Formats: sequence, C-alpha cells, structure tokens
Amino acid sequence: MSNITPDTTEELRRVHALMKLEQQEDQAQFRLKNAKASIQERQRRGLTWYPVTLTHEDIGFGGKLVLELERPASQQGLHLFQVGRNASLFGAAPAHAADPPMLHGVVTGVARNKLLLTTTKEELPDWVLEGGRLGIDLTFDEVSYREMDQALGDAISARGNRLAELRDVLLGARPARFVAPQAGDLFYPSPLNDSQLAAVRHVITAQDAAIIHGPPGTGKTTTLVQAILETIRRERRVLVCAPSNTAVDLLTEKLAERGVKVIRMGNPSRVSDLLLAHTMDARVMAHPSYSSMRALRQTADQYRDQANELSRQTGRHLGFESRHQRQQLRDEARQLFMQSDDLERYITDEVLESVQVITCTLVGASNRNMRHMSFDTVFIDEAAQALEPACWIPIAKGQRVILAGDHHQLPPTVKSEQAAREGLRETLFEKCIQRQPDTARMLNLQYRMHQQIMAFSSQRFYGGQLQAHASVRDAGLAAYHPRYATDLPVEFLDTAGFGFLEVTVPESRSTANPEEADLLLQRLAQLLRPSHPDEHDQRPLSIGVIAPYRAQINCLKDAIDLNEHLNGLMQQRLLSVGTVDAFQGQERDIIAISLTRSNRVGDIGFLSDIRRMNVGMTRARRKLLLVGDSSTLGAHPFFKELLAFIERMGGYRTAWEIGE
Repeated sequence: MSNITPDTTEELRRVHALMKLEQQEDQAQFRLKNAKASIQERQRRGLTWYPVTLTHEDIGFGGKLVLELERPASQQGLHLFQVGRNASLFGAAPAHAADPPMLHGVVTGVARNKLLLTTTKEELPDWVLEGGRLGIDLTFDEVSYREMDQALGDAISARGNRLAELRDVLLGARPARFVAPQAGDLFYPSPLNDSQLAAVRHVITAQDAAIIHGPPGTGKTTTLVQAILETIRRERRVLVCAPSNTAVDLLTEKLAERGVKVIRMGNPSRVSDLLLAHTMDARVMAHPSYSSMRALRQTADQYRDQANELSRQTGRHLGFESRHQRQQLRDEARQLFMQSDDLERYITDEVLESVQVITCTLVGASNRNMRHMSFDTVFIDEAAQALEPACWIPIAKGQRVILAGDHHQLPPTVKSEQAAREGLRETLFEKCIQRQPDTARMLNLQYRMHQQIMAFSSQRFYGGQLQAHASVRDAGLAAYHPRYATDLPVEFLDTAGFGFLEVTVPESRSTANPEEADLLLQRLAQLLRPSHPDEHDQRPLSIGVIAPYRAQINCLKDAIDLNEHLNGLMQQRLLSVGTVDAFQGQERDIIAISLTRSNRVGDIGFLSDIRRMNVGMTRARRKLLLVGDSSTLGAHPFFKELLAFIERMGGYRTAWEIGE
C-alpha cells in the first residue's frame, strides 16, 4: 500500500483552493449578468423562457414532480437550456413581495419549444395552481462544484488505499507499473494500424494508469473503443466517462454498434434511436417489472390529484373532514410512491448488473444509482479538456485509470483569470503525460489532412512524428478537381500595409476586422466559383470559416448574407462559420481562418493561445487558407515560425494578388 505523499496532497490542496476561486468567479459572473436584467434581457441571452404553459405533470424518482413546460411557438430563438442544468419555475411576484415565488429543479429533457423540469417538491405549490403567468430561469449550477469538492477532499485524505496509490501515480510521485504483453493478447479482430494496436496493448498491460495520446485525425475514438472491447473481455464491467455530453453520446453509440451491453447514465444531448435505446429510462421501461411500477405511480397520481382537487373546490379554509380526507389521500399517495421507488431501485440495480459498460459525464459518475459501485477500470475520454477536480469523481471508483485526449488541443474552460493563471487550466492529463511519459502511447498516423496541412502542426506540437496516411497524403483540391491543379494546400494571404486595422466593439470588448472579412470571403468565392459544367457531379466541398472573435464572426456572417453564392452554400449547410470551439472534433474540406488582429503595437490577444490555432488549422482536409496581418502576427514566435513555414512551402501571397 502507498505511503502518504505530502507533495501530492499539498498539490491537490492548491487545486482545491483554485477551484474555490473558479466557483466564486463563475457565481459572480452569473449574478452580475442576471441581477438587474429584465425578463426580456434574460430571454435575449437565452437564460429565460417566458411565458411558459404547464402542459403536463408526472411523478419521477423519489416521488418528485416532473413538469412539462412549453413556450410560445413565436419564441423559437436560441437558448442555453440543456439537460442537467439547474433551473427554477417562477410566478408573478405578489404586490407586497420583492421577489417572485420559485420552484427549483433540474432540466431533464429539452425539445424545441418544450422542456422537462424535475423539481425538488412532491406537490405543486398554490401559486402554480392559481393559474398566474409562469416563466423558467436557468440558475447557477451548484451540483457540479459540490461533487468536485467532495472528490478532491476524498483524494486529499486518501491514505493506504487504492485511491491514494492512483493519486500518487497520476501526479508522478510513484512509477506506473506494467505487465509484460503476452503473445496473442488481442482477441477482437480490428483494422487498427500499428500505433493504434500499440496503444491498445499498452492499455491492457497497464496496472495503474495509461494514456492514449491522439493528435488530430489519428483515430483516437476508434482506438479507445477497441481498448474498451479488449478490457471487457477481461473484466466484468467498466466505467467510461468524458467531460462533455457529446463525447459520452458518441462513445455510447460506437460501443452499441459493436454489440456491447452499454448503458448511458444521465440524459444524452444527441437524439438517435440507437442512443436512446441504451439510456437508463429505456432499459427501465423494457424491464418486466416496469408495468407494476407504472401502475403504482398511476394510482398514486390519482390520489394526489384527488387531494389537489379537494383543495381547489373548498379553497384554503378547509373543514376538519375535508382536511382529514385530503391528508389521507396524500398519505396513500406517498406510500404508493415509496413502493414504486423501491421497485424502481430494484429494476435499476438489475439493469446496471447486466451491462458491460456504463457511460456518463465526469460529474455524472456521482449518480445516486452508482454510488455503491466500483470498477476495475475507469476510462476518461477528452481528458485533456477536463478540469482536474472533475476527473477525481470517477477515478475514486476505479482500480486503474485510462486517459485519452490531446493536450495540444483545446484546454478546459476556466472563467477565473487568477485560477487559470495559477494552474487550474493544467489538466490531470498534462500532469501525468509530462511526469510519467512512459504511461503514454501516441497515435502517429492521421487520416484527415493533406501532408502539407499536417506538417507544421506535426513539427511544432508532435515532435515531427505525425505521418499522413496514403489515402490523404496528396489529397488536396487538385485531387478533387483538375481545375485546382495550381492551388496549394496551405495559403497565407497577407494584409500588411493595407491599413485593414482591427476595431474594438465596446459593448462586448470583442474585436472585428470588416475589411479582412471581406478579403477572406472574396478569396473563398474565387476558389469556389464553378468553372466546369460537370462540376455538379462532384461530391460538394464542405467549407468552414473560423475567426477567434465573436464580433468578427458576426462580420463574416453579415457579409455572407450579401453574397448570393456563399449564402446559398450556407443554406445548404455546406458552409459554416464559427469560433475554433465550434469546430472542435470536426473537419471540413476547406478551412479559412480570419486571424483578425491588426494593430501598430503587435498585440495579438488570445491568439497567443497556440493550442487554439492548432485545432483550427487541423480541421482542414484539402485546403487551409489563413488571412492576417504579418506585421502584427509576426511579433509572436509561433506565428513567425508559421509564416516562415508557409513561405518555404510557396503558399505566401499578398492581398494585392487577389484581383476582383
């Protein structure tokens, strides 16, 4: 057993303090945005639906009310409501009250104009029954912070147990152990390449921890799924987590396609028949005892409705008999709900015992149905995008840990600048791969990009080890159509000397460069202008336009609206515009990046987060087009290297060369 190592516990105490800073900043930002905002302002920001209609009420686990709420069809704007977020139903404030009455809960389902709110109450308060106008607000998410706080506390205090050993291995205080690989060790047939197979074997031989390092386009998800398949051949059940719902959904679908008995805990963000069939709700409904549980709840519903109806008919001044009758009905309902809860717990336990893989988000690993469970292996995907405190939630349930990701792509989001500066943005993945390099196996064959698009990232981030698979090595635009024969896979269009200076948008402190946006779209239109009648027979090119600032995104979208051809491509969903974050995990035939910054002092702002540039550039399959001011960008070492690389490739052009 491990001896307590002061260095690792002290380090986690620092992480814990930084997480408290992050929570305070997150809460302060949330309050600041909402404190004085009107309902209309909160609606505009996507934080409120108002008015809403209560269209249905049901009983969920623990006898708690589940409300279906609907907003008017006229209010179909974008919003931030999603499964797992805390929210509160509110009514109109009485004349004598400062604040409106609230009913707190969690969003457990979202459609276009409807959402489900699972509340903290067993019956509706009077102000809801009275029929006044209702609305729903997003509220601050305390749950995630509470679970991270608990997990960090457990990791700090762990002594002489497996969690203490894993803590010391992952943080580099003791070496990770591996057993020797055996002949014929892999069972499942697969088309994996050599580096992917090496990573899977590495996972199998790890006794404490292993890392699958997957640069862009190298098939990390495919490799991870294969490693999970090999692991469940040796172990009864594993836990598979990721920080985002999207990543959890993808892994669940991939495992289900391979015939794995998998269950998705929590609520998926994607809606597909395959995924929904593997949710806890679907598995519970398919259980033989489900109809009995449902019958108990329906009867309990009837008793509760009768009690509510009695209140409505007689008003608030009930006589003794009416009060007694109402109480009896409520007691009967409560007893039946308790019986149905017991039956649901039995069904849930049976379902979980029958599966090979449980998938969930990192915070979802604290699900009440899993609190008693432990696993031989815990897999964490997208670990290089996960806050360290969140990773300790599932790790505490495991005997060994497998991390997958790439620390040269997007880091986790940290709202507190102080916490980020002092180390909260450094992930457990980064700490382990740097302190325990023997735990990692890097995938080195990529299947996405032309070799010239790949080359700079390979040199700058991956020690020159990336190789392009034969299927993509020379697959630029020229391979798509002969008319692109002279077009280079990587191109930098320089605006230096043109006076295309950035402008700051005061309300948002964001930055735009309208003239650079116009130039980028002009060059894009040139590239995409059809010149051959047979071109419609080709598979259409997909195009992504990326900018680092929201204000520049808006500029680009406005300009696209005025360009008939580009606007048409956008309507067909062949052209999309967004920040780097919006394109994470995606790819396009052509990626065009507006670098935006152009000033006389060489200030490039958060373009200096070079991991974002790595992600942006490696989304491109056939063509990477960069537009920017070399005199501003060149002051930074990364961009100086990038510009020199593109010049050596022959891809440097000035804006003068782009004719009308």
